[in-house]
Amino acid sequence: MFIVGLTGGIATGKSTVSEVFREHGVPVIDADVLARKVVEPGRKAWRKIKIEFGEEVFHKDGTLNRQALGDIIFSDVEKRRKLNEITHPEIHKEMFWAALRCLFQGHQFIVMDLPLLFESGSMLEYLYKIIVVTCEEDLQLQRLMDRNSVSESRAKQRINAQMPLESKCEKAHFVVENSGTVEDTRQQVIKIISILRGYRAHWKLRVFAALCCTGIVSLLIWIGFRMYSNNPAVTHLK
Repeated sequence: MFIVGLTGGIATGKSTVSEVFREHGVPVIDADVLARKVVEPGRKAWRKIKIEFGEEVFHKDGTLNRQALGDIIFSDVEKRRKLNEITHPEIHKEMFWAALRCLFQGHQFIVMDLPLLFESGSMLEYLYKIIVVTCEEDLQLQRLMDRNSVSESRAKQRINAQMPLESKCEKAHFVVENSGTVEDTRQQVIKIISILRGYRAHWKLRVFAALCCTGIVSLLIWIGFRMYSNNPAVTHLK
């Protein structure tokens, strides 16, 4: 199994692309979904956020007030860095276990939806290919304003907090232009899926995994045999 990274700018349409992969039977591990999971009340990241940012970023029921926290981190680079230090290790642990489950299920490849792939840089070494979703700047701005119900100035602040789309596209193996119709985007993604299914990188990993499993089983058998041979009761029977 190999891993494909999916990234892009905020409100460029990664969810649309992810859905096409799912429709074609390709598992998608969404970092944003896991980010919500790791900050649930009582979790390790939740406790650290409370210590670092205080009660004002939480609702009365103890759940995280994402809007309040977003207002803080998108206007303060240091606060944003601190939040990433708290949440990213926990998110990556969740992603690792999710990927491991997919490996044992026999998938050829999976997609990891990583909005801050290039900004954090921590997952790059694990990815076989990278897809960047992009769109026209004006369209991105309007989508973000409509989706999050924020002003133009706040929307621009959030967009500018990320690496420019042009720079991300330069680092990609595949680029999905999502400024047109949904069908146009679908066709681009379907073509990419076809190309990815033609790769054979997953066989190397499967052979490696099989050899590891064989080695572990052989070791367990050897240990069992040694324990059996050294058992006084067994020796006496002999």
